[in-house]
Amino acid sequence: MSMPDPARKPAPPHETERLVELPECTPKPGREDRRAPDLVRRIMAEPNYRPADEDIGFLNRDDMRSTRLQLDYQKAETLLTEHGIAHSIVVFGGTRIGEPARAEAQVCALEAEQARDPHCPDLARRLAVARRLRDKSKFYDIARDFGRLVGSAEGQHGNRLAVVTGGGPGMMEAANRGAREAGARTVGLNITLPHEQFPNPYVTPELCFRFRYFALRKLHFLLRARALVVFPGGYGTLDELFETLTLIQTRKIRPVPVILVGQSYWSRVFDVDFLVDEGVIDPEDRELFWYAETAQEIWDDILAWYAKAGRPLTEPPDAGTAEP
Repeated sequence: MSMPDPARKPAPPHETERLVELPECTPKPGREDRRAPDLVRRIMAEPNYRPADEDIGFLNRDDMRSTRLQLDYQKAETLLTEHGIAHSIVVFGGTRIGEPARAEAQVCALEAEQARDPHCPDLARRLAVARRLRDKSKFYDIARDFGRLVGSAEGQHGNRLAVVTGGGPGMMEAANRGAREAGARTVGLNITLPHEQFPNPYVTPELCFRFRYFALRKLHFLLRARALVVFPGGYGTLDELFETLTLIQTRKIRPVPVILVGQSYWSRVFDVDFLVDEGVIDPEDRELFWYAETAQEIWDDILAWYAKAGRPLTEPPDAGTAEP
C-alpha cells in the first residue's frame, strides 16, 4: 500500500458534488429485499418525516402556538422593514360602508322591491338601513381623499409614511385606494377568519399580510403608527379604537393623534363626557382624541399635533411607539 505524499497539497473539495456517492444517497435495492423500496416510500411519505418548517400539520398543533406567534410577528416585521416602511397612518372603519354609487344602487333596488311588497316589515327595515349606509357613503370619498394626501407624502425608501389598514373593504379599501392613486405604497394587515375573505384590490401586493392572531395584527398596527384615523364602523373598529386609547391613556405606547371622523356618528356611539362625569375616566382622557369632518382637516390636524408636540411626523422609529 502506497503512503500519501506529505508534500502534496490537496485542492479544495467541490461545494456540493462528490466523486464517490455516499451509501445513504441510494435506497436499499429490491434485489436485496423485495420489500425495501415500498418500505422506504412509506417512510418518506409519512408527515413526521418532513422538515418541521414544511410540516403544516405539526405547526398547527396546540403546543406549537408559541412558534406560530413568533412567525406571525416576524414575517410582517421583516418584510415591512425590507420595503422601507418606517411610519404609518393607520385607518380603521366599517367594512359595510361602500362607494356612494354602490350604496345608491342598493337603495334603489330595495325601493323597487318594496314597491312590489309594501307591507313587508323586514324589507322596510333593510331599506331604512340601506338609506343610512347611503348617507354614510360620503365617508368613502373622504377616506379616499385622505389616502391620497398621505400617499403624496410617502417619502423615500427607509423613511416611508404609508397608509396602513386592515386590508378589507369599505373604509379600509377607500384609504388604500386613495394612497394607490397617489402612486404610493400602501399596506393591508388582513386576518384569517373561519370564512374565506379577500383583501381589497388597492393594497400593494407585496405589502399585504395575513395574520393568524388578532394580537399580532394589532401590534403591527401600532408599531409604526404616527396617527390613528377612525371612520364610522362597528365592533372591529371600536375594538381597535378603544384598545389604542387605553394604550395611550396608560402610556403603554407613546401618544399619537387619534381622530374620529364624523362627530354626529361618534357622539352617539359613545358619550365620553358621561364617562368623565361618572368618574370612570379623567378629564385629561377626554383630550386623547378629537373629531374631524374632511380629509384636509384630518391631515392638517395631524401636522398641527406634531408641531405642538415639537416632534417631526416622520422621525426614526423608536421603542416608545409600541411595546415590543
